[in-house]
Amino acid sequence: MLQYPNFDPVAFQVGPFSAFEKVIGPLQVHWYGIMYILAFLSAWLLALYRSGKPHSPVVKAEIENLITYGAFGVILGGRIGYVIFYNFERWMSDPLWLFKIWEGGMSFHGGLVGVLIAMYIYSTRIRVPYFALMDFVAPLVPLGLGFGRLGNFIGQELWGRVSDVPWAMIFPKAEDPAGVARHPSQLYQATLEGLVMFVVLFWYSAKPRPRGAVSGLFLVLYASFRSIVENFREPDIGIDLVMGIFTRGQLLSAPMFIFGVYLLASSYYVERKKIKRSSQQANEVKEKSALPSDLETSSAQKGEGTSTTQ
Repeated sequence: MLQYPNFDPVAFQVGPFSAFEKVIGPLQVHWYGIMYILAFLSAWLLALYRSGKPHSPVVKAEIENLITYGAFGVILGGRIGYVIFYNFERWMSDPLWLFKIWEGGMSFHGGLVGVLIAMYIYSTRIRVPYFALMDFVAPLVPLGLGFGRLGNFIGQELWGRVSDVPWAMIFPKAEDPAGVARHPSQLYQATLEGLVMFVVLFWYSAKPRPRGAVSGLFLVLYASFRSIVENFREPDIGIDLVMGIFTRGQLLSAPMFIFGVYLLASSYYVERKKIKRSSQQANEVKEKSALPSDLETSSAQKGEGTSTTQ
């Protein structure tokens, strides 16, 4: 059993300041906000690196625009998704609560939808096939997810279920009875969704793959890891389990897994058809190129036969 390090969620503060006879601040900078900055920074650096590779669908000059579109998708989609998937009733009673981002509350699944829409708009703008762009973007995401989960851990959010494993932690904000410890599920997610997913996707995307395959693998990995960790994570307050078994996170991950498997299978199926078609076309070209020589041989044989008869 471990004691939570009890981080201060506020990394530092600036001020207060005096301006126009008014006191402004102090302005607090939270670790969660810093983690978002690190997430976008890591995505930007990785995108720069990947844009220098052969056959990259995005040139280096477009990386800033790509990250900007992605950031808007993450923030808007993540917030709207959190409101719809987890706190719809509160939003109905207080519509302006949607804009109170400083109070916390983001959803990965909502952020995913936001990024998918943002990348569709961006792909039409730069005239790049949608899944070619998504295959480029997918490996940029895991490190950001890892930073986000570290932010959850520092802020004592989304802790795990009660457990007696040796590495279980006592979270003061959980207000549990003395001696009750929980799974540090935020660290499980940071490891699986962040580090492991990054290594696998970075390795897999290092070589040319069928279009859509990298995106499909991302969906399969995330849905699998999220569904596993949900078994150790404390269910969201006020949200009942589906059929008494599945959490909201597992329910939202199921379509991701199904579509990811479909993308992987269909991408390789289409690739095999292309290879087969190319092989057939190559054989046809060989056959056509061989015809003139056959005709010349046949004509020569006929000519020899005629002179002999004469």
